Amino acid sequence: MKLDYYYRRTKVIAKAMEELKVMARVIALLPSSPHLEENLRRESLLKSSLFSARIEGNKLRLEDLSFISLQRNAKNIAKIEVANVLKGLTWVYSKAPKKLSYSTILKLHGYVLANLSPEAGEWRREPSAIFSQAQVAVYLTPPASKIPSLIKTLVAKINSSEDEGPVNAATYHFAFEKIHPFLDGNGRTGRLLATLILKNSGFGFRGLVSLEEYLESKRQTYYDLLALNKKDVTEFVEFFLEGLQFQTDKTMEKLKNAKTETVEDWLLPRRREILEIVRNHQIVSFDFLKRRFQKIPKSTLHYDVSQLLKEGFLIKLGTSRGALYRPTFYGRQT
Repeated sequence: MKLDYYYRRTKVIAKAMEELKVMARVIALLPSSPHLEENLRRESLLKSSLFSARIEGNKLRLEDLSFISLQRNAKNIAKIEVANVLKGLTWVYSKAPKKLSYSTILKLHGYVLANLSPEAGEWRREPSAIFSQAQVAVYLTPPASKIPSLIKTLVAKINSSEDEGPVNAATYHFAFEKIHPFLDGNGRTGRLLATLILKNSGFGFRGLVSLEEYLESKRQTYYDLLALNKKDVTEFVEFFLEGLQFQTDKTMEKLKNAKTETVEDWLLPRRREILEIVRNHQIVSFDFLKRRFQKIPKSTLHYDVSQLLKEGFLIKLGTSRGALYRPTFYGRQT
């Protein structure tokens, strides 16, 4: 197998790159609103983690999860899958090295399959194939013996490429999936790799853009394009860039509509999360909240709720142990 994939500089790619460069500069130069931005980043990372897992068949929904709960020890497999991607993304945006290495890819896979497989962070040692939904082999992957050398070549090509970051992310995500270096977790690891390439090339958008949300919404197209058995990856690059542009546009709209921080942006993370849960469900009981925050002492959770009541974010209905809580439109202004 030769990693001689190429793309043609079409009008679609040129236009998308022109707009992505502008948006990258705009987002990089935006005035810092730490609390607001942190909340938007948490939302984006949560979506990226969930939708990356959903692409592979995970059935969880956004309302089933919270950023904080995933940072604690998840117990069921579906939540572990999402939590693992979140940990990988957090590492990509905070501690990953600027220069990609052979061990970096193993580390990404180690995050993806932690507590799910004894082969986390290890190359596959046996033959593998990619199957269609009808369980027909549509692509025979390279022999296991070739994987180390193919990955070293891939890393060298990524590090030496003079193409723009988004084009590299698309091209080498495609190439990585063709190598298929692991028995499981190739898709999630490949998307983390693409995110790392984007971040290291100046197109990380401060962690505010969830490309995975777009890929999951276009899952069949994404699969079909990855299944193409040809060296010209122009169609996949166009699709990838259009998705990145679409999601960046959505982020820009959010930032435009949130020009200033509000009082709720200053809430402690757990209290902000409690508020979002109540807003999503409209009316909840304390027992409902306790089930969502099983690791938090009851007294601590009571204090958080009392502070949200005091600040005017919540309204208490009833006075007994069966009291319910509903959201207000605004908290106390400061």
